[in-house]
Formats: sequence, C-alpha cells, structure tokens
Amino acid sequence: MEKGFKVQIFPNKEQKELMFKSFGCARFAYNWALAREKENYEKGGKFISDMDLRKEFTQLKKKEEFKWLNEINNNVTKQAIKDLCKAYKKFFKKKAEHPRFKSKKKSKKSFYNDVYKIKFDDYKVRIETLGWMDMAENRIPRDCKYVNPRISFDGVKFWLSIGCIVEDEENNLPKTEPIGIDMGIKTLMTCSNGMNFKRISTKKEKKKLKRLQKKASRHYDKMMKTKSSDKSKNLLKLETLILKQHQRISNVRLNNIHQATTKLVKLNPKAIVVEDLNVQGMMKNKHLSEKIADCSFYEIYRQLEYKCQNKGIEFIVADRFYPSSKICSNCGNKKEKLSLSERTYKCECCGNVIGRDFNASLNLKNLAYN
Repeated sequence: MEKGFKVQIFPNKEQKELMFKSFGCARFAYNWALAREKENYEKGGKFISDMDLRKEFTQLKKKEEFKWLNEINNNVTKQAIKDLCKAYKKFFKKKAEHPRFKSKKKSKKSFYNDVYKIKFDDYKVRIETLGWMDMAENRIPRDCKYVNPRISFDGVKFWLSIGCIVEDEENNLPKTEPIGIDMGIKTLMTCSNGMNFKRISTKKEKKKLKRLQKKASRHYDKMMKTKSSDKSKNLLKLETLILKQHQRISNVRLNNIHQATTKLVKLNPKAIVVEDLNVQGMMKNKHLSEKIADCSFYEIYRQLEYKCQNKGIEFIVADRFYPSSKICSNCGNKKEKLSLSERTYKCECCGNVIGRDFNASLNLKNLAYN
C-alpha cells in the first residue's frame, strides 16, 4: 500500500538559493520540452519520446548560453521532461487537457529529488546536492520503498512530499452497516446513520483577506501613478500576508473535511456510498458558486476514497442521474417533481414524512445492498 506524506522543511540561505534555481530549471526544461513537442507536431512529426528529448537536452546544456543549467542536479530537468511527456500521453488518451506552458509567476514551484539518494534521520532529511535540513515532523517511515519525492514552495513555506510503500493495515474489526452520504451546501454531509457535518464558515478569514487586498491595491495604484516597477518593503510584506491568509482559509476547510471523513471511516462501515455531483454545472449558479467552492466536494471524495481503501471499506459512487432525493426510502415510490424549496419529503403513497437530505442518504445507503 502506498501512503503519501507532506512535511514542512527548513532550508538555510544557501539551500534556498539552490532550491529557487532548481524551480527555475525544472520550469525551463518543462517549457522547452513542450515547445519541442508542439514544433514537431506542427511539422507533421510523431510524438518525441522522453528519452530522445533528454538526449537533445543534454546537448543543449553543453552550449555556452545554457551553462547555467549545469548548476543544479541533472535529475531535476530529467524528471521535468518526463512529466511533460506523461502529460502529453494523457492528452492523447483524452484523460487530460493539452499541457500548458508554466508561468514564472503563477505555476507551482516544485522539483524532483532522486528516490535512491534521499535519506531520513530524526527530524532531518538529506536532499541530493542540498544536504541535510530540518523537518517539522518525524513521521515519515524508515526502511521502506520511497516513491516520487518532490520539494515545493507555496510562497511562504517549503515542503517535502513523498510516497511510501508500506504494509497493508490489518482491519479485523467487525463491519457495521453501510453509510449513505448526501452532499449539500448548508449541511455539508447528511449521513444515513444520523450524523450531520456542517460547512465551516470562513467569513472572518475572508473579511481579513479582503482588507489586506485593499491595502495592497492602494500600493499598486501608487506604483501606476509614479510608473515605478519596484515594490516597496511594505507591499512585499502585504503580499506575504495575503498568501498566508489564503493558506489559512484553505487549511480551515481541509481540517474540517479531514475531521468529518475520519469520524465516518472510524465507524468501520461495510461501505460508504456518495452521490456523483455535477460540480462544474453547479458552479454556473452565480448566487451559490462561492458557497459551492467552499464545500470542496472533490476533496471530500478524494479523502473518503483513500481512507476507505486503507481500512478495507468499499467506496461506492452512485450514478449521477440516480434520483436519491425523489425516491421514498420507506416504500420506494418516486416523485416526478420535487423543487429545491421542498426541504421535507412527503410521500403520497405511504404518508412517510422525512427530511429531504436524510431521505436521500437512506436511498444511497440502500445501494450498498444491491
């Protein structure tokens, strides 16, 4: 079983400089490979393999104008080219969109580290060419196979992400009854076992973010008037605070979802059944789009899926067009019309009166028995 870990790391000044060089070289290699693939395709050529691209890139590094690429480890640029080729193959298989060029300002800053050269000690990690540095936590297992180590920077902190191949966890506890989960905006998750999880409010955090952005905007206006391109120290401090506030909003959401999904998985049900929502379509509603984005439905699915897999619980995603809200959980009668304003389900056949969301969760739970 593969488990992922993400730990904050603390590089010194020299290590930071090498890291930023590695971020830039990885981005350059990715963009260079993408440009070569596009140029080749426009000329009617076939897909260039990552091996051929890497050979060509090695010759490029020998030129005087590209000598700066030799300042960082070879694995950084080699893996960046491999990543581009994987992205291109996914595009041809219609599993992803066409790869885009990475922006210096907007793209994620990250690079690969050789899996065989990474080493761990108590609260320390050794990264190839960078040396030893401190870690915030000591929870990465030893004496196991490591997969795809990556170093990244989110604008404030440096992170190490790594996959570890560990033995499957034994789960000999008796399974409880399946759980159906109905997703919503006000009540984030309504469960068939009676548990409810509300969407956490980030109103205070967003208010503070808005205030910081207004302050930064005044600085930008001043720069426009004076036609200056140099940012003041106060503006740089504000930009860091804005980044931190964005992270805080994201962390508040993630923490709420982690707590909710962990509580459900700890119940050790036979199966967890969720509905397949058309989030992209829901986001088109301008009145609810912000609240829908706050719900992070995809993150809920992702966490439930891997946590269920770790515990040997069946994870079921119902068909998108399954009418869980329209079917009576007591007699199975289906209502042809049910408006969003009707929050209580009233069955015309058996007289069952039940909360709309709870009724939907019971119907989803019944799918585990089919």
